[in-house]
Amino acid sequence: MWTSKRRAVVRALYVVAFPSLSANSFAFQSAVTSSRSRWLSRQHSIRSYSVSSIKMVKQQIDNRVALLQVPVTESKSTNLKTASDYIRKAHDAGAKLTVLPEIWNSPYATSAFGDYAEMLPNVGDKLTETSNEEETSEAADNEWGQSSRLLMTLAKEYNMYIVGGSIPETCDNKIFNTCLIINPRGEVVGKHRKVHLFDIDVPGGICFKESDTLTAGDGVTHFDVDGLGKIGIGICYDIRFPEFAMLLTQHYDCKILIFPGAFNLTTGPAHWELLQRARAVDGQCYVMTASPARTSPPNDDGEADTKSKYPHYSAWGHSTVVSPWGEVVATCDEDPAMVVTDLDMSKVDEMRMAIPTMKQKRNDLYRLVDG
Repeated sequence: MWTSKRRAVVRALYVVAFPSLSANSFAFQSAVTSSRSRWLSRQHSIRSYSVSSIKMVKQQIDNRVALLQVPVTESKSTNLKTASDYIRKAHDAGAKLTVLPEIWNSPYATSAFGDYAEMLPNVGDKLTETSNEEETSEAADNEWGQSSRLLMTLAKEYNMYIVGGSIPETCDNKIFNTCLIINPRGEVVGKHRKVHLFDIDVPGGICFKESDTLTAGDGVTHFDVDGLGKIGIGICYDIRFPEFAMLLTQHYDCKILIFPGAFNLTTGPAHWELLQRARAVDGQCYVMTASPARTSPPNDDGEADTKSKYPHYSAWGHSTVVSPWGEVVATCDEDPAMVVTDLDMSKVDEMRMAIPTMKQKRNDLYRLVDG
């Protein structure tokens, strides 16, 4: 059972990668970066590895996952290069599955989504054998944008699962906020279009309406990974709807829920961790989130903002892994980072047996129906 003594030996690897002064290298910091992280290290026996030991892994570790908190710019080519570098570092760290954040190839602005939108492949699609990032040989994958082709290429090259955060997708004259899941063969095994659009107006806080540009998706998405089981996908605002998460955990038996997200400086400190812990306890599952890194407004240096085409969005960051008990087992701050964790999937079954709420539903009073 999940006693306090047993919880004290939850084992997670906590690794943070920050871009160093060299544009093409990373400085790995095994030291935790905040007092909260130091507390987590004591509570969960978090293992840290030196720079040399991380670089020497070079092989996949069962149940190791990586959350990539990448900085996003207005340059799509720069964003693609950053994502590629971080995915390579996840591979070098031994990750079996890696997760990018919401809207990683584009500024997070409704006015930008149309400019950065791409045609995306569907479930079952993969690049032709002669295709690569620069050149494709068939009409089908010629239509796909650079972002999806990059993810498919790297997933196959590194023999890893990539949960592609989300990117703006254009389809039938509509724009969706879409996450692609790519398997180690470079094949699309999941495609989730954000179901709940981020339309909020917090007095004195933030006003944002994704529906000004985006169209909502109309389905749930899950996929299987050997050793990890079924994994459900949501995007950012989807995490606020417990029924959506319960559908994935109770109807489809997902043991992990992944939410690429971009909470802001109003909702982030209030709700980001709270919602992850709530969904983890509700579903008795792991919950993982990947956020963009926080970036400074272009005119923070006091100069007039003459270069930025789109409104600046400050992401909360703090990409996180939460256990089925509702405890944070790995996290980071708002800076560019990579969080690497080894998931103990036995904890999911242990939790569901110890507190068997899924078998104690009162279907005579209420019922979750898959629409």
